[in-house]
This record gives sequence, C-alpha cells and structure tokens, in this order.
Amino acid sequence: MKNLIVVCCLAVLLGACSKSSTPKAGKGNDGWINLFDGKTFNGWKVGKNAQSFKIEDGAIAVNGQVAHLFYVGPVQDHNFKNFQFKAKVMTLPGSNSGMYFHTQYQEESWPKKGFEVQVNNSHTDWRRTASLYAIQDVKETYVKDNEWYTEEIMVQGKKVTIKINDKVVNEYTEPDNVNLPNDMAERKISSGTFALQAHDPKSKVYFKDIMVKVLPD
Repeated sequence: MKNLIVVCCLAVLLGACSKSSTPKAGKGNDGWINLFDGKTFNGWKVGKNAQSFKIEDGAIAVNGQVAHLFYVGPVQDHNFKNFQFKAKVMTLPGSNSGMYFHTQYQEESWPKKGFEVQVNNSHTDWRRTASLYAIQDVKETYVKDNEWYTEEIMVQGKKVTIKINDKVVNEYTEPDNVNLPNDMAERKISSGTFALQAHDPKSKVYFKDIMVKVLPD
C-alpha cells in the first residue's frame, strides 16, 4: 500500500512538472506567437464579401471582391503597438493584396485606420511588394510569383522596417507633426490589429505561418 502511495505521488509530481514546462499554446520559446492555426478562421473576422477568404492546404487563400480579414483574437487583445509581424506569402501572376497594421475592424471598403504593406509582384499597380502604401513606396520587384517568400513588418516607436526573405527593403520613420491629406488622416503610427486584403477577383494570394512577436514599448 505504501509503495502504491509513493508511485501515485511521483506520478502527480511528474505531471505537474510536465505541465509547467509546456509553452503556452501557439507560442514558441523565441517569442513568436501563431495567429493562424492553419485550419480555421478562429480569431479572425471579415465583414462584407467574406467569401473572398478560404482555407486551402493550411493557407489562407485570398481571391474575390474587396474585403479585409482582421485579426480579433486574444493575443494582446488584438491591439499591437511595437511588434514584429511576419507571414509566408505567395502571389499568382497579376495579383494584388496587402497586409495592414495598426488598423481596426471595418465592415467594408478599404480600412481607414493604419497602414497597408503592399503585396504585389506583377499587378498593374506600380507599387510593389514591401511598399508602405502611398507613404513610402517600392518600385523594385524582389520576389517572383508562384513562389513562397517571407514578408515581415517591424514597428518600434516611430520606425517601420519591412523585410522580404529577411532582407530589409524599406524603412520609414514617421516625422514629428506629420501632415497628411484628409483621406489619409488616420495613417499614423499608433496601435491596432492586423488585416489581410482581398483586392479584386482577378488576384489570388496565399498567406500562411502568420506570426507576431510583441516588442516592449
């Protein structure tokens, strides 16, 4: 009987140690947190034209009428100020999309709040992948259609750094007392969530391995 009690105590102790050493769901030891589980849209929300977003082979497939898929999940209560955000992206020829940050949920049309980081390697719009759309644009094409690449956004204070495949291709520091046109008045460094863009029915873009690392204020 004593031996049985000892064995039970050891089992409970080992179970507690195992549980305490297990990282939080979706979070790696390096601080990166998964925002997309590869299977469902849990933690994400889209308003009008929701059919523009589907899940195919573990990736978000974006194709259809203008729509935006917003992260509304529990991480940071979907409100990010300083962060690193990255995703693996693949564009089909002639496609256009974007990744928003410091934005907020909007039922339809183009998000007014925050910034768009362009996803476009061969669309007729000359603003290419890694452009901070209409703020600081990139004309060069760094990656090809039909190939997966990594696009990363980092915000620290007033500075935005955009990388493609770990290479810095765009850096922008918001000026003090920045003066923008009325239709761009909310494109300012602040805080907010992330969103993926469906641009038009002829564009098809895939996103997967969508992750964030929260940085200190």
